[in-house]
Amino acid sequence: MEELKKSAEIAVNNCMAVKKGETVLVITDQPLRKIGQFLWEAANDATTEAMLLEIIPRTSNGEEPPPQVAEFMKGFDVVLIPTSKSMTHTKARRDACESGARVATLPGIREDTMQRTLSADYHNIAKRCSKIAQALEGGKTAKVTTPFGTDITLSLEGREWRLDTGLYHNPGDYGNLPAGEVFIAPLEGKANGIIVVDGAMAGLGMLKKPLKMQVKDGYVTDISGDKKAEELEKMIAPFGKDAKNIAELGIGTNDKAEICGSVLEDEKVMGTVHLAIGDNKSMGGEVSVQSHLDGILSKPTLKIDGKVIMKDGEFMI
Repeated sequence: MEELKKSAEIAVNNCMAVKKGETVLVITDQPLRKIGQFLWEAANDATTEAMLLEIIPRTSNGEEPPPQVAEFMKGFDVVLIPTSKSMTHTKARRDACESGARVATLPGIREDTMQRTLSADYHNIAKRCSKIAQALEGGKTAKVTTPFGTDITLSLEGREWRLDTGLYHNPGDYGNLPAGEVFIAPLEGKANGIIVVDGAMAGLGMLKKPLKMQVKDGYVTDISGDKKAEELEKMIAPFGKDAKNIAELGIGTNDKAEICGSVLEDEKVMGTVHLAIGDNKSMGGEVSVQSHLDGILSKPTLKIDGKVIMKDGEFMI
């Protein structure tokens, strides 16, 4: 309990830099009620007005909260969202940030993740993210390969790399906690090749057998593997073709994170790359759909315009 309390205090005081007199809203649901309570208590100690709001669990990552909640979010300086499904890629989150709120989402966060990763040195992570982003800046083509069969090429033209540092101190800042990634929305309709997810997949957890995705002209055209492949197909089926859009290329930068089956932490693991399908509106793309699912690739080799950025999971820059 004491470790969770300390982690909540780090999130509120260091990551969000909550100041006395600011208003804080914590949105949670039944599965993460305990963590929501710890965050609310930390916020209550740090500010003059902190509120705790519980919603019914959403059915998918990216599903909007009730409209009344979305409107409510706009009126706060800081919004913390530990919920079982991600609200990162929602219009509600985007609108809150446009209204000046600093927002951190903690989708599906586990107690061990909170204890392990919120003790990371986020100032060092921020420096690492910045260094990597500088090396990637201006690149037009990305190629990702892994020993497990991934071989995909993506166009980055006109898109900007974004940093998830864990330090959300300015109006409109947003990201995950735990944080630690550099990411981009590849150009729609241009990705081609094969993705083999060998580490973990959002909504499915750690994988005993890899998931193979065929990609043509920016969309996943076929998913194969064991029963997990069927589960993934069922998860995205209600959302149509856009749920199969190649939405994101991300690079993990958190040295405390471990692959544990919770994609919130998995995608931050240093030495991994993740590729997501579905919504990319929140990261500068054009596809808005109530689904965003990340797949974690281990031992990746990443090349930008032919320059080796990472080789077999080791940074070359």
